[in-house]
Amino acid sequence: MPHLHIDQVAFALPDGEPLLDDVSFHVTAGTTTALIGENGAGKTTLLRIVRGELPALSGVVHRDGALGVMDQLVGVGQPGLTVAGLLGSVAPARIRTVLQQLEQAEDAAIERDDEASHIGYATAIAEYAEAGGYDEEVRFDECTVAALGIPFERARHRSVDSLSGGEQKRLVLEYLLRSEHEVLVLDEPDNYLDVPAKRWLEDALRSTRKAVLLVSHDRALLAAAADRIVTLERGAAGSTAWVHGGGFGDYRRAREARFERLDELRRRWDEEHAKLRRLVEAMKAKASANDGFASRYQAARTRLRRFEDAGAPEARPPDQHVTMRLRGSRTGKRSVVAERLELTGLMQPFDAELWLGDRVAVLGSNGSGKSHFLRLLARGGSDPDPTLGHVSEPGSRLEPVPHTGVARLGARVVPGLFAQRHEHPEHVGRTLLELLARGDGDRQGMGREAASSALDRYGLVRQAQQRFEELSGGQQARLQILLLELSGATLLLLDEPTDNLDLFSAEALQDALERFEGTVVAVTHDRWFAERFDRFLIFGADGEVRESEQPVWHEGRVRRER
Repeated sequence: MPHLHIDQVAFALPDGEPLLDDVSFHVTAGTTTALIGENGAGKTTLLRIVRGELPALSGVVHRDGALGVMDQLVGVGQPGLTVAGLLGSVAPARIRTVLQQLEQAEDAAIERDDEASHIGYATAIAEYAEAGGYDEEVRFDECTVAALGIPFERARHRSVDSLSGGEQKRLVLEYLLRSEHEVLVLDEPDNYLDVPAKRWLEDALRSTRKAVLLVSHDRALLAAAADRIVTLERGAAGSTAWVHGGGFGDYRRAREARFERLDELRRRWDEEHAKLRRLVEAMKAKASANDGFASRYQAARTRLRRFEDAGAPEARPPDQHVTMRLRGSRTGKRSVVAERLELTGLMQPFDAELWLGDRVAVLGSNGSGKSHFLRLLARGGSDPDPTLGHVSEPGSRLEPVPHTGVARLGARVVPGLFAQRHEHPEHVGRTLLELLARGDGDRQGMGREAASSALDRYGLVRQAQQRFEELSGGQQARLQILLLELSGATLLLLDEPTDNLDLFSAEALQDALERFEGTVVAVTHDRWFAERFDRFLIFGADGEVRESEQPVWHEGRVRRER
């Protein structure tokens, strides 16, 4: 039976700082194990060790069954990648190799059009067929039809860049779940998926006979699909693993009960330790006055030494403290007014008024225009104003959004955009302290002490000297929200803000948004996150934009989930 066994794995960073310590757990066939933990705890590093990309400092990883892998960011760093290339990149090695050889031979035959190149092309076709390439294309076809709605022959040469993030993820997931791979390692497979696609993934994970290890922070997906939860918990010697044998529904209660047990064991140990130390001191005083107590003094010292050598019980993991202070300020009563607004080719004209203090969730399928709507508001609406304030990418870099009608911001409304993709070339090569020290737009630079304090509130002080590109996706997301806090934005435009946040950071963000004095407009597919919003703008598949009192995750479907 396929399985994955991680046994006492340890790992240290290049500077010697321990990251993982004695991590052990088991993933069996037909089950989905979710790996969670705070950003930077070592989840992605552990997945790289499981995949064989990094050697463990100690411990072993044993796998029985062919391994299929999904990266957190699909297709990144591969310019010119086609749909065929993307599917080939996650196919078994023999298919991946002959597919690459076939594409190279085909390009050579087209470019040179000589006898040698045509013979090479014919040879590549024969090797592709012998390796089972054409049989695998049947599976590719099933995947492109399911994910893109078109057959593989029409999709194979299409650029991956032309697909949405959700389409890219769905395509890879369709293949991995249909493939010969018996063990799957999935890093944030739900990011960029809309809710119908997430529900499809939940059903697929529940029904698969593969052994699945996934990293996810989507609380609804964890509740629906995870059979067991493995938490990486930080410790002085690196992160260790706590395994909760149940699902996510009772995870929090089980974790709190575990912490209570650890606290009680530590309290008892401290009491016994203090008792033995007092005994040693008493015997020492008596032995100094009476030689007859010397043997009892030595016995007491031996008992204390053995007690200390045995070590204290497991310490309670340190709490992650993330405090977000999204202040905002008073603005005009109307924050946003849309009149006959139509994003060209994406939606029908609609009207809307957003008021100071509104919490508005923008829901709809991928490609319906939600992110474009946020970008239009971030640029200042129909009348762009580059001086408005901080956006995740400086205002001058936000591309125009073709539209008709009017989108107007209210008086003293300063937009701040949290972009779904954390692509910030202006940050690359700079440490977090340098980013806060230099300021950006209307955001003033900060002294070292103030910057360290701000980073500490977001759980990033340990990364103060790290360069931006060295942060995990969740750490980059937290930094981006910190920059919004410091910018003085009064209209927060959040595009999938919880996608890369760990569970604790997502809850801290929810709490901060409830205290925020301005207006919040968030595009999200996070069902848990959306529950705290007051209003819902639904971008329908038919191009109609309408308001709902409850979340609508699918055409004609209104439902609340927890």
